[in-house]
Amino acid sequence: MTDVPADLRSGRFDHVVDVRDVVVVLGAFPALAGASLTVDRGEIVLLSGPNGAGKTTLLRACAGLVPIERGKASVLGLDLSTERDAVRRHVGLIGHHNGLYSDLSVAENVRFWGSTVGASSAEIASAMQRMGLDGRLSDLPVARLSAGQRRRTALASLVARRASLWLLDEPHAGLDADGRDELDSVLRAAAAAGATIMVASHELERAGSLATRHVRVVAGQVVPVSGGAS
Repeated sequence: MTDVPADLRSGRFDHVVDVRDVVVVLGAFPALAGASLTVDRGEIVLLSGPNGAGKTTLLRACAGLVPIERGKASVLGLDLSTERDAVRRHVGLIGHHNGLYSDLSVAENVRFWGSTVGASSAEIASAMQRMGLDGRLSDLPVARLSAGQRRRTALASLVARRASLWLLDEPHAGLDADGRDELDSVLRAAAAAGATIMVASHELERAGSLATRHVRVVAGQVVPVSGGAS
């Protein structure tokens, strides 16, 4: 389910995510304004907060996709100021855009992402089956899928990639009831296998039932809600 880097297995750093007084500026706007958060291996951390508070920016910063203006931050022991490319190899982000190739089929997308970590055919088939994508759906091009089917494909690709850190922005969006239940099962299994998961969601009852800890992002800062310090 997850491919944990050697440094994480050996415990050479304290936290999977370690963000200290981080400022991220998008345009002229401070999307993060002194955010601090630590996340440990196997945690499922729920990020809640109003639209525009900085939840998505925090996830994208942890994925190495936006530069840090000030503060210190590391993911899997890698410095987000200088090693963002290395971070991306071990992190899986699913945001409002699913990161899929619309001209490829479901199976081709999952195989492509699985191939980046050397996933076997059996692992790829298992990831697709877990998300209900086996059978006739596997050969359909992504462009012909419903929103829920696209979300399932993105999640199957993340499973196949064996990401050590899962960063999910409204992951239940577009899924039917069965898909939501299966996603919850996948997330619990991934965390039990050693993956670390951060979920930004407005669906507090469902996401909260999964989370080991809940924090709020308010005006670009992180505020603890439950389950210990941030």
